[in-house]
Amino acid sequence: MPDIPTVYAKRFDAVLAYIDGHLEGDLSVSTLSEVAHFSAFHFHRQFTAYVGVPVARYVQLMRLRRAAHRLASGECSVLDASLDAGFDSPEAFSRAFRRDFGMTPSAFRRQPNWQAWHAVFAVPHFSRSITMQVRMVDFAEVRVAALEHRGPPAQLDESVRQFIQWRMGSGQSPVGASRTFGIPYGNPDTTPAQAFRFDICGEIDGAVAPNDYGVRELIIPGGRCVVVRHTGSPDHIGESIYPIYRDWLPGSNEELRDHPLFFHYLSVFPETPMDEWQTDIYVPLQ
Repeated sequence: MPDIPTVYAKRFDAVLAYIDGHLEGDLSVSTLSEVAHFSAFHFHRQFTAYVGVPVARYVQLMRLRRAAHRLASGECSVLDASLDAGFDSPEAFSRAFRRDFGMTPSAFRRQPNWQAWHAVFAVPHFSRSITMQVRMVDFAEVRVAALEHRGPPAQLDESVRQFIQWRMGSGQSPVGASRTFGIPYGNPDTTPAQAFRFDICGEIDGAVAPNDYGVRELIIPGGRCVVVRHTGSPDHIGESIYPIYRDWLPGSNEELRDHPLFFHYLSVFPETPMDEWQTDIYVPLQ
């Protein structure tokens, strides 16, 4: 991986080595972020960007890989392999094994299918490089009205509609004169649907009046940020987020601040078609 600075690569290599050596132990995000010397707040996204799969999936793959080797060698039973891989029952292990390998553990033990095995363990791990246009800015603190969405990302549009209703009815954050922001508190690709949180925000210059929508006042703190512009539907904004962590951050000598990234929406729908939407992605830095 010639494009990855040595220090950054060593941190993640240490994490991968730790996982390999502690497959029977605690491999939680908090534990692995300590190994990497990264903030637990950002570690999950950085790991996914660097390796190509989420932490939990990578750990499961490594445990399944060891189980497959042990099964093929005949040194353990399906029960032992399931316990060794961290599954609560042989049934759960068999379902996961069959889903990934297309055959049961017993069938693999009798006649290993290594072609399927290699396909499953083809982890991306820096298979591509993306050139980005980045800007460094000193973001000024902004006061916003915020409506929290909590639940599946697919239902976010309904919360947006409620915020628009408040915005139009209150007149406190007119679209034509006030900026619109979004703050995700987690990665929708990896956060359990019911635990996903997202603040829909509109700039204000006065206190939020009491309302029945649950809209509250919030401060987006000022500070240094790296900014990347995403063009296209916000549904695909991850395509612009991951390269920040995967390609830009390792060579930047920058450290992330313990604050969520946030979006500044520069376009308004339906005036601007979704495929032409522009959104600035702000990643807070120390």
